[in-house]
Amino acid sequence: MSWREKILPVTVVVLAIIAIWYAGTVYLNAPFARDMAAKDGKELTFSELVSVTMHQERPVLPSPHQVFAEWYKTTFEMKPTSKRSLVYHSWVTISATLLGFAMGTVLGIVLAVGVVFNRAMDKSLMPWVIASQTIPILAIAPMIIVVLNAIGISGLLPKAVISTYLSFFPVVVGMVKGLRSPERIQLDLMHTYNASSWQTLTKLRWPASIPYLFASLKVAIASSLVGAIVGELPTGAVEGLGARLLSGSYYGQTAQIWAALLMASAVAAILVMLVGVAEKVTAVAMGARPAGVRP
Repeated sequence: MSWREKILPVTVVVLAIIAIWYAGTVYLNAPFARDMAAKDGKELTFSELVSVTMHQERPVLPSPHQVFAEWYKTTFEMKPTSKRSLVYHSWVTISATLLGFAMGTVLGIVLAVGVVFNRAMDKSLMPWVIASQTIPILAIAPMIIVVLNAIGISGLLPKAVISTYLSFFPVVVGMVKGLRSPERIQLDLMHTYNASSWQTLTKLRWPASIPYLFASLKVAIASSLVGAIVGELPTGAVEGLGARLLSGSYYGQTAQIWAALLMASAVAAILVMLVGVAEKVTAVAMGARPAGVRP
């Protein structure tokens, strides 16, 4: 695949998004700019209007360069240990994300194995697993935090529990599909060899489910990050990307809000990429040929 096929489509989409963003910035910030000019008895030309809307102190929609400038300043121009640094707040959120992701992955795999090997769990538990995701996370997050605080648990764990709640579902669904992916003839062969349920799981079902597992983990890690950020909102947290969103909304600093969102997107992309790297390493360890290597 040439660089044009890889880079050009992405570049075109990004440029289109930026152009639409700039147009939205002018449109949404124009009323305030006109009102301020009218109070001073002035009438703005189109070029003046564009210039003013791009540099408002507290815009309705900050321009892309304002967001990037805020992101750059709080990421690279401040010490990582500073409580104004997005690196510091990202690490706080990542800590809860990884803990919740780990717990959600373990819980999802255990439930999937139980569903596949136990018909009663399949009929009774799986509908509840699906129904659990119909509850809005913004409604259940405060309940989890209040209950855990009532029994003396606070800090990192409540946010991790919320991340677990969001991340375990794709793992359960993906692993159930993966563990059931072997064909009937393969299962019959294991039965012919008098393999136990444990041997069937470890020698057949588990290797067959690995592609499904990693596809689910990519969704789960992103969901876990969302859960960690949402978990910071009801607590009035002072640390984490959720805290940056809260403080930005309190003081009308929309550039700060968008910079935190940009950092959250970057963190999500890095985490998904790391899962993808782990998938490739696992595939090679299981005997798959690296891409581009001929037999």
